[in-house]
Amino acid sequence: MSRWTPHVTVASVVERAGRYLLVEEDKGGPFSLFNQPAGHLEPGERLTQAAERETREEAAWHITLTGYLGLYVYTAPDEVTFHSHAFVGIPLAHLGNALDSGIVAAHWLTLDEIEALERAHRLRSPLVLKRIRDAIAGRQFPLDVIHDR
Repeated sequence: MSRWTPHVTVASVVERAGRYLLVEEDKGGPFSLFNQPAGHLEPGERLTQAAERETREEAAWHITLTGYLGLYVYTAPDEVTFHSHAFVGIPLAHLGNALDSGIVAAHWLTLDEIEALERAHRLRSPLVLKRIRDAIAGRQFPLDVIHDR
């Protein structure tokens, strides 16, 4: 019998002047989907390193993390379970590097625009808006609550 193993991922909520950094992803469906810069933890990598790396690779932004939103558990429609560690960060510099394969563009969107995407079923998962709302509500922890080294 095989052991069940959830996918460990990270995501970053980055706000600038009332707009949130989202990436537009082409997943091969009839329309693109929107997500925070997010992705899988690599072997030997710290969660915070993964969140910063994914933001560089997917959105071409260098950020610094300022808080930990928490662990979000999500089971996708295909029955894959994700343990998504979410962070809050602030943008430091646009890097101008090429975006990861499958990323159409990075966008700075208002909460109203993101809610409209949710109504149109264009968010990658319900966690996208949940993480933003939690960040707005100030539901975050200091980064030192993570003990990964």
